[in-house]
Formats: sequence, structure tokens, C-alpha cells
Amino acid sequence: MKETASIENWRSSGRWTAAYDKVKSTLFSLRLFKLIIRLVVIVAIVSVPYWALVASDRYVSQATVIIQRTDQVNGPSVAIPALSTAAGTANSADQLLLREYLLSQDMLDKLDAAIDLRSHYSNWHRDPISRMWFKDGPEEWFFQYWLNRVDVEYDDYSGVLRIQAEAYDAKTAKAIVVLMVKLGEQHMNELGHQLAQSQVDFLQKQVTFAHDRFLDASRDVLNFQNEKGLAAPASTAGNMDTIIDRLEGQKTDIQTQIASLPANLSPNQPTVVMLKKNLAALEQQIALKRAELASPKSRTLNYTVEEFQRLQMQVNFTQDLYKTALSSLEQGRMDAARKLKMVSILQSPTTPSYPMEPQRFYNVLITLLIALSLIGVIKLLESIILDHVD
Repeated sequence: MKETASIENWRSSGRWTAAYDKVKSTLFSLRLFKLIIRLVVIVAIVSVPYWALVASDRYVSQATVIIQRTDQVNGPSVAIPALSTAAGTANSADQLLLREYLLSQDMLDKLDAAIDLRSHYSNWHRDPISRMWFKDGPEEWFFQYWLNRVDVEYDDYSGVLRIQAEAYDAKTAKAIVVLMVKLGEQHMNELGHQLAQSQVDFLQKQVTFAHDRFLDASRDVLNFQNEKGLAAPASTAGNMDTIIDRLEGQKTDIQTQIASLPANLSPNQPTVVMLKKNLAALEQQIALKRAELASPKSRTLNYTVEEFQRLQMQVNFTQDLYKTALSSLEQGRMDAARKLKMVSILQSPTTPSYPMEPQRFYNVLITLLIALSLIGVIKLLESIILDHVD
């Protein structure tokens, strides 16, 4: 019996201990909820005067630009890029490249060198939350801070870039946007010139190569003419044909004279002998000339003409290549000179007269709404926990 009573007492004490721990954790949770609510209220109370009175004014300058290419001045894509698919795609690529450069570290470095943005954004007269805390902070921190103060939006419908920058005074805000537009145009022109110059350099190499080939082919022709002792083998072959034709004519005349002699005339008669000798000489001369012109056993004049024509054709071909390369080079130079990318300003950088940032009433309202929402969620969790305890 004593053992049973001790077991019951142990069980009873264990239940009380568990209940006590549960109540203790509940009270601790309720205190934690109350503490969180107090913190939310304190933050809201502090935030309201900050947004209303302490937050420094920030002026916003805006500009709207579009990239126009001088080699598309007659195309509709310059005025309205969305009207032409091909030109619109090219302009879209240019606009996006410009946007990336405007939001780059290189742009920030140039702006900082020109108007000392570090000193402006880290001015200790500004409120400690919106300003940059350390003037000599790391480049990465400065870059991230600057990205929160500028915005470059590309409108893919109208094909324009909208640039805006925030600063603590109107003059600096406008100076930032003006420099961004100017430096962006310079950068796009540099990219275009580099591409055009690379094309011109390639064409220049092709012209040099074609010129060397043309000189080599011409030199081969001269060497061949000097080696054969013929300035124009084709003309020589033509003259040779003329000579053979003339000899053939003389041969025909002599044969006619022999045929016209009387039949009873003695073969040893001097006239007959002389005519036959002349005929034999003409036949020998014709055979020699034909052997010089063409022969299956040696490289005669016809081979020379064929080789000369091949060399001359090579000269003509390389000359045409050289002319084409020169024409392409001049066209490339003209294109390089006129292919400029001009940043046309649709909306000039504005000079703000009123600080658009921070939006004090809006921020106060949002802060109060967030605080009330958090308090409502916390109270809901608190009531759920109390229901489970009961």
C-alpha cells in the first residue's frame, strides 16, 4: 500500500511540474509578444518624426534619350524604333548596352572624378540613414549606394531610355544626369569606332595581300617574257600564221605556174627546174614555220602562248581582286566615318525645384500600416496561444 501511495504521489508531482512548466513557457511567450509589440510601437513612433522632419530632401533630375545611328537617318526606325523589326532590334541592343554602361562602375568612377560624388553623398549635414556613412568606404559599398540613387529604365514599347538621379541639391542632380548622357554617348561612339576600325584594319590587310599577289603575278609575266624573248606570244603566233598563209599563197602560185607549163616541155628546162626549186623551198619553209608554231615533240610557240595566257589571266584576276579590295577599303573608311551613334535627347535633364524624395506622407502612412499589421499578427498569435493554454 505504501508503495502504491508513493507512486501516486510521484505521478501527481510530475503532473504539477509539467503544468507549471507549461504555464511558465506561456507567460514567457506572452511577455515576448508584448516586448515585440513595444518594439514595433517604438520603431513606428521614431519613424514618423524621421520621415516627417529629419529625413533630408533629395532632388530628382530626369532625362529621356534615344540612340540614333547616322547610317539609318533615312529609315523609319530612327524616329520610331518599334515600327521596324530589324532596325528596332538593333536599336534595342544599343539602348540596352547604353543602360548597362550608365549603371556600371566605370560610369560611377567618371562621375566621382568630375563632381566628387563621395563628398556629396557622405555630407554629414544630411540625415544619417539616407547618407553614405563613410566617405572613403570600399568601392563596392559606394557602388551599391549609388545604384540606390539612380535609375535607368528602358521602355521596350517606345524604345527610349529614361534616366533619373537623386542628389541632395538640384544642381548636383542635374549635373549627374547631364554627365551620364554625355559620357554614354562618348562610350557608344567609341564602341562603334572600334568595330569600324577593326573592319578597316581587316580590309587594309586584304588590300595589302591582294596588292602583293598582283605584283607577284605581274612579275611572273615579266620574267616569262624575258625568258622567252617575247613581249606578246599571242601576237607572235598570229604573225606566224600570217607568214604561213602568205607562204601557202606563194606555193599555190608556183604550183599553178607549173601546172600551166606545156606538157611536152622537158623537165630539165631551166624554167621548170627553177619553179620546182622554189616550190621545194616554200614547202620546206612552211614545214619549219609550222614546226615552230606547233609540234608534238617539243614545247613550241603554242605552249608558250598557252602558258603566257594563263599567267596573263592570273594577272587579270589578281588585278580585279586588288580593285575590289581597294573599293571595299574606301567604302569601309566611309562607313567608319559616318557610322556614329548619337544620343538624341527627347527630354533634357531637368532642374528640379522641389524635392521629390523622400515621399514623407507616403512613407509615414506605409510605416503606420506596417506597424499596425505586425501588431495585429502578433496579437493573433498571442490569442491562439492563450486558447491552447485554456
